Amino acid sequence: MNARLLAPELRPIADKVRSGARISDEDAMVLYASRDLNGIGRIANVVRERINGNVATFIHNRYINYSNICLLSCQFCAFGAKKREEHAYEMAAPEIVATVREALLQGITEIHMVGGLHPTLPGEWYLGLLRDLRALDPDLVIKAFTAVEIRHLADRIFKLPLRETLILLKENGLGAITGGGAEIFDQEIRDKICKGKETADEWAEVHRVWHQLGGRSTCTMLYGHIETAAHRVDHLRRLRELQDETGGFTGFIPFAFEPDGARPALKDIPHATAHEELRNLAISRIYLDNIGHITGYWISLGLPAAQVSLSFGVDDLHGTIMEEKIFHMAGAHTPQQQTAASLEKAILAAGRIPMQRDSFYRRIADTQTPAP
Repeated sequence: MNARLLAPELRPIADKVRSGARISDEDAMVLYASRDLNGIGRIANVVRERINGNVATFIHNRYINYSNICLLSCQFCAFGAKKREEHAYEMAAPEIVATVREALLQGITEIHMVGGLHPTLPGEWYLGLLRDLRALDPDLVIKAFTAVEIRHLADRIFKLPLRETLILLKENGLGAITGGGAEIFDQEIRDKICKGKETADEWAEVHRVWHQLGGRSTCTMLYGHIETAAHRVDHLRRLRELQDETGGFTGFIPFAFEPDGARPALKDIPHATAHEELRNLAISRIYLDNIGHITGYWISLGLPAAQVSLSFGVDDLHGTIMEEKIFHMAGAHTPQQQTAASLEKAILAAGRIPMQRDSFYRRIADTQTPAP
């Protein structure tokens, strides 16, 4: 990286990154204020290539959004519904099992399953579903539930302490938990976009306990609504601190707010530009020096922008996904799935080496040796 090609304000940060030093919150604010997007991308790629070389990964997975019936009414959410609303739905457990059985024939290695906070599904429904899915293929990783779903299961459904709930879920087949529900950690922002959802500390505690039990998870950020750059930096700092403590996050997946399906208070906010999406990905890569992987979520970005993100610190394009509902009900116009071939083609065209991964970002070509 030639420092002379960078804007002057970026050069001290580039020096830190080259030396392997950790950037500060003040440095991150400089990055968010800088207009030198390409310079930020160059710095991010120093980190990306130090950790992951020239490889870019994807996973062959299948999404299941088992129900959108939810006790909450988050302002940004077009997915959740009350039982009597016209767009409310609930999948039967045998239907879910049949769907996953069919997807296994197409080569998936992971099922990614989340839903709303359903008020009446009993605990045995969740446990029986996990057991039935695990019985389909013992190698299939069941990645399921957000932190708020798990707290809902603990407090309202099983009526057990958090740790005991996670142990119960793990014993019945849960292999990993998702990073959803993080949104933006600042409580004032949460009160405006997702009032009633778990706090940042409650979200973190679910992941902390899961990591202590030997589990792994991803982490996320929902940006591009009413938050500021300072709120984003605060969010990244809390993730970095938790990762310093537990080491349990495998990857970070930021995605932009979809305004089209939002409730009235947030509906008129313009969608984040591709410029802002690339900036946020690159800064995340520079700041989160202790999280191995940054995912460009093509469902949110679109595949062309996700492809470009591979030059802005991103080393993973998520997965084939096969039917995503939450972002599309919010107004996303991207496809609902990609083939492995289309993801490989996008990665090759970006000058990277494509490789399939598992749920823990280990490269399938050599799953005995975890990816960096």
